[in-house]
Amino acid sequence: MRFTKVTVAAIGLLGAALIGTAVPAGAATGEAFSPNAELAQAQLGDTATASDISIQQTAAGAVKWMSDRNGSTAYEGYCERAVRLAWNRTTHHASAIEHWRSSDGARHTTGTPPKGAFVFWDISQYGHVGIADGAGGFWSTDVNNKIGHASSTSHFSHYLGWKPGNSN
Repeated sequence: MRFTKVTVAAIGLLGAALIGTAVPAGAATGEAFSPNAELAQAQLGDTATASDISIQQTAAGAVKWMSDRNGSTAYEGYCERAVRLAWNRTTHHASAIEHWRSSDGARHTTGTPPKGAFVFWDISQYGHVGIADGAGGFWSTDVNNKIGHASSTSHFSHYLGWKPGNSN
């Protein structure tokens, strides 16, 4: 069979007509259907928008993510989650101490952590992690019981060191 532009156009029009006359789901069974019904939206509380992702995959973006949440208590007890979201990371660690001990990045125990680096402390069985500001300080959860900035890594006791920040 040979198809021409006219044949293809006719098939397209027929398909459009059939779609336009289709009965909405549930209408055939007597269920109520309203074109004005509200649809439930997914809760995206800790996911990034498309415009945030390009920003968050840089050191400046990770610091910005934390500073934009200055004063928030939403991540108390979830420091590892906060830094993962700040960097839009695909790698998940169960705790900050697991992140520190992992092969996920080289450990550094001396020197000023560069901007965006993960900074770690051994303050509990889970440890603690924040994001370096590049000037010797850091952003983290649990700075005065909320996300905040501290001017020195000695803010918490038992500083372990830092690992390069990344979005992997």
